[in-house]
Amino acid sequence: MDSQVQKLTAKGQATRQRIIEGAAAVIRQRGVDVATLDDIRARTSTSKSQLFHYFPDGKEQLLLAVAAHEAQRVLDDQQPYLGELTSWAAWQRWRDAVVDRYREQGQHCPMSVLMSEIGRNTPGAQAVTSALMRQWHDEITAGVRAMQEQGKMATSLDADRVSAALLAGIQGGVAIMLATGDLSYLEAALDTAIESLRRAPRRVSGRE
Repeated sequence: MDSQVQKLTAKGQATRQRIIEGAAAVIRQRGVDVATLDDIRARTSTSKSQLFHYFPDGKEQLLLAVAAHEAQRVLDDQQPYLGELTSWAAWQRWRDAVVDRYREQGQHCPMSVLMSEIGRNTPGAQAVTSALMRQWHDEITAGVRAMQEQGKMATSLDADRVSAALLAGIQGGVAIMLATGDLSYLEAALDTAIESLRRAPRRVSGRE
């Protein structure tokens, strides 16, 4: 939380958060190129002076806040499963949570905002998206290493590269879903990756 936000009262922070959430909803529905500050004001029932009180630098500052909000949603939507990848059943629960969430959200998912012009052109938004991907990657990596330590996944696997490949598969599936509405590519990416991890040769340790 930056110093500007910390100085706000609880009511002020709630109002600022309401503006961010409303802006995110407008952008997911209309697209960043079409959405205007007037659209956001109407959605959030805020005045122009309120909007610029909380975001004095205007639309770019608001878009950056939206990017940070949506990035956090991407991770929050996968919890607690993403942080508990310590058994094959847990991996399946995480897989199901990811697929179910994107099925529910469809083309209005948080990633649609991060993969839009916001993520590519808004100053600071690329750093937000990079931080999201790093944290997401690190969570998956921790799960791979936990499985390796238990003898449930091959120790010959490079946990970092496995996680990078799995995350790339997810993002590819999400990109196709956003373009076509077809979720089957995301399901195939997850299912194939997890199955390949299960089948990778591992040393016999007497533990299942």
